Amino acid sequence: HLQNSSDYYTYLSTDRIHSIDQYLTLKHLSQTYRNYVFNTYLHIEPKNFEEATKHVQWKEAMNEELKALEKNQTWDLVPLPKGKKLVGSKWIYKIKYKSDGTIERFKARLVAKGFTQTEGIDYSETFAPVAKMNTVRTLLSVAANKNWNLMQLDVKNAFLNGELTEEVYMEIPPGISSKSGYACKLKKALYGLKQSPRAWFARLSEALVQYGFKRSSADYTMFTHIHESKITILLVYVDDIILTGDDDIFMLRVKAFLNKQFEIKDLGVLRYFLEIEVAHSDKGIFICQRKYTFDLLKETGNIGAKAADTPLEINCKLKTNEGDLVENVQSFQKLVGKLIYLTVTRPDIMYAVSLISQFMHKPRSSHVEAAHRILRYLKGTPGKGVLMKRGQTLDVVGYCDADWAGDPNDRRSTSGY
Repeated sequence: HLQNSSDYYTYLSTDRIHSIDQYLTLKHLSQTYRNYVFNTYLHIEPKNFEEATKHVQWKEAMNEELKALEKNQTWDLVPLPKGKKLVGSKWIYKIKYKSDGTIERFKARLVAKGFTQTEGIDYSETFAPVAKMNTVRTLLSVAANKNWNLMQLDVKNAFLNGELTEEVYMEIPPGISSKSGYACKLKKALYGLKQSPRAWFARLSEALVQYGFKRSSADYTMFTHIHESKITILLVYVDDIILTGDDDIFMLRVKAFLNKQFEIKDLGVLRYFLEIEVAHSDKGIFICQRKYTFDLLKETGNIGAKAADTPLEINCKLKTNEGDLVENVQSFQKLVGKLIYLTVTRPDIMYAVSLISQFMHKPRSSHVEAAHRILRYLKGTPGKGVLMKRGQTLDVVGYCDADWAGDPNDRRSTSGY
């Protein structure tokens, strides 16, 4: 529930009501950005088809998706040929937000279970580039320094624009009735198929190059257009696009062109991209992963944990043979993986995360304790991030440091930059 009071908001969970301000320290944010942050917390997305069918808005979203699939002639319903293998299907649900925090749409996406595909039979080439996080941060820093507008675009049903060359049969998705023994013979690429990202990116790249963009040799997902000393930069991450530059007129033309080619949604000013929250002010651009941190604490049961002042204990030295072996190795690996992604905006936990990631294959109880120490530190600092100030130099500045034979396991030195 969102209260009218300016400094009291609550998050409703199944077990108890938590004050979001207590965990997320949002009082210092502007009212507009605060509204955006809270809206992303207050709406819950369904986990499966059965749960979604209980709500009208998600039923409508699924019907809209099926209409789009039918319009694009994505498949033909045919009897499954003898000996052919079926690829599974499922629904995924996501809420899309506008830059002011209001809901732009409820998105239901039908995806194929690509992990059941067999190489050489229903797919061959699969590689497709995605934007590097260093590129994202660098682009945001340049935009802050140059005071450029940062816009976000979302391509509707992006993968349906990719042509499918292999013969793929998919099971009939939940919500569609058909005769027994029938299957969907796919004609267009669908989310979840191993070859879909490659097919879609090839189609998008071709269109952008024809329109006058040049692909960056440093990051293949970044495209630039220069006209009379003005520049426009477009960065792609699957179906999410960041558009920025100092040529506002050409940027409007690009939006119109992309909408004509693929049908896009203009989400306005960049606010939320790949779990990264982007706040704009006169001082610059601030990026953090507040919601991502909150969800991680909730998932690991650390919402009510006592906060720690530092990511690691003082003079912490983790050893390969200290403590009991962990039975559930996958859960530890999953946690470390999520912490690694959090370092995109949290350089303060970079060393601690790199330390525990050295024990991914044979973690022990001491390593798990160190990981939970990082979580307790995040509990006390969920809103920390990186501020990219306006008017700073664009010169590259580097820092590096190293200890001397600090690793107790092999006496190697640890360096960082």
